[in-house]
Amino acid sequence: MIALTAHAQGTILAVRAQPGARKNAVLGEHAGAMRVAVSAAPERGKANAAIQDVLARALGVKASQVALISGEAAREKRFLVVGLAPDELRRRLDAALPGGG
Repeated sequence: MIALTAHAQGTILAVRAQPGARKNAVLGEHAGAMRVAVSAAPERGKANAAIQDVLARALGVKASQVALISGEAAREKRFLVVGLAPDELRRRLDAALPGGG
């Protein structure tokens, strides 16, 4: 199950990044994190920005509502999704994951 943590401004989502992939996509769950593949290279924040866009699209929120809060240079990242409570984020995750919704 993907780890979600309540935050005063929304919910923190654990993400496992896969930069340099063929296409941008949500791949599923890996070790308690949402696996996200992006074609962008992991340099100068390009992959992080691409992950932010993929998450926003998959969750049905604006990119400005998704903020990287830790793991800037690591595969394991934590993103804050502003304005969504954990239960609402869980519902949207279930719909966004392959085989969901």
